Amino acid sequence: MAIRLLFAGALMTGVAAMGFAGSAWAGEFDGVTVNVITFTGPQIAEPMQRRAPDFEKLTGAHINVITVPFSDLYQKILTDWSTGTNSLDAGVFAPQWMVDYVTPGFMEDLSPRVEADAALKLDDIGGFFRDFSMKFAGKTYTITLDGDFQMVYYRTDVAKELGLGAPQTWDDYIAFAKAANGKDMNGDGKPDFGSCIAKKRNAQSYWMVTSVAGAFLQSKGTSQGAFFDVRDMKPLVNNEAFAAALAVYSETTKYAPPDEINLDVGDTRNLFTSGQCALTIDWGDIGTLAIDPEKSKVVDKVGAVILPGSAKVLDRDTGKLVDCTADICPYAIDGVNHAPFAAFGGWSGGINTKAAPKVKDAAYAFFSYMSAPEQSNVDVTIGITGFNPYRLSQFQGLDNWRKAGMSEAAAKDYLGAIEASLNSPNMVLDLRIPNNQKYQQIVLDTAIARMLAGEIDIPTTMKTIEDGWNEITDEVGRDKQLAAYKSTIGAN
Repeated sequence: MAIRLLFAGALMTGVAAMGFAGSAWAGEFDGVTVNVITFTGPQIAEPMQRRAPDFEKLTGAHINVITVPFSDLYQKILTDWSTGTNSLDAGVFAPQWMVDYVTPGFMEDLSPRVEADAALKLDDIGGFFRDFSMKFAGKTYTITLDGDFQMVYYRTDVAKELGLGAPQTWDDYIAFAKAANGKDMNGDGKPDFGSCIAKKRNAQSYWMVTSVAGAFLQSKGTSQGAFFDVRDMKPLVNNEAFAAALAVYSETTKYAPPDEINLDVGDTRNLFTSGQCALTIDWGDIGTLAIDPEKSKVVDKVGAVILPGSAKVLDRDTGKLVDCTADICPYAIDGVNHAPFAAFGGWSGGINTKAAPKVKDAAYAFFSYMSAPEQSNVDVTIGITGFNPYRLSQFQGLDNWRKAGMSEAAAKDYLGAIEASLNSPNMVLDLRIPNNQKYQQIVLDTAIARMLAGEIDIPTTMKTIEDGWNEITDEVGRDKQLAAYKSTIGAN
């Protein structure tokens, strides 16, 4: 696919030869204030708040970081820009949302600025992030600040004790979680948990569902898609494969904290790094949070692996689960189909087209500064930032990772899991069609939460999601949505 550039074999030279051109902006933005919105962190907001004073010294621009709960972020930006309030000059958000901001003309086309910006070192940004996360309809609208892929993290010491390896399938994950559940894994004398997965409604947990379901639904490559059938826009949520994924997702709760349905990613990260969980699904944050000597009890006890797979996948003609064969699972490894999920796509910065010209300039300069290797190559090694690797240079040297306290073995394991995901020809791309937030954050999230709460069973859950998705598709226009969906995943 044209939207992806493999990290494997890519070499960069002279990456640090040119720093952020702060001197070019010296005093240029004196008296300028930029209102930038993102979600209540500390992740994502923290590095911007920390670096804003240094940026102000360099350029004169005051960066005012505004935060709101994640559940409110999409609508807060949309309402501010669509009503003409325009109190927000820029935002750092999920790049999949840009379709709903760009189409009505709310976002600034950054293409000319990016092309002229040597300090950004565009070629150092991984092709997936550069071509998928930053662009819409061939134009650049956001600057990548973070790289996001979901992976499975596991306790290597616990695995050794149990005689288990890294989970290769979701059956392996369940078996590992069951075997570890109830053991004291942090030495406090209390039983701990086999699995901790963020499942809180109105948070960031709906990505976790696709991380489990992807391997059951998509087997013939990225352009096959995991959300809809590219032939007719039929939702892939009411079949034996999705039912199997929901069964796995539900069963993990048996080996989880009793309040797991109310846990967000910050909660599960704390549980894992405090040694209370044997397994978790998360973005790249766990890798860096786990090495904090003051807060982590799992230093050098964490393994990272590409999302587990399945030996059975969906037959889209029948809706049945069928065994992997060379034809239906051409990218299977040892008979197992893996479908790593580019969940979220990485937090990215975009600018309000209605902002004052000088404010736009300052906002762009700030995003360029944050993304430049001199800043980002350090920030991605710090757990609290929420920033994960997305530049080629961040994968090629271990110095910054060692300085952050990560052992060479841990760094290679962590970066290797991300690279394996990025290099997979069966990568699942996030939904990026109009109203994607309604499909996922409202319909999917609500139905899954009801299922986990015991209000509805798996068949009803699937039917509820299917009906909700079809309603949105028909309201927007099935042909329009199908064309958009095929375009975003590179389907013919």
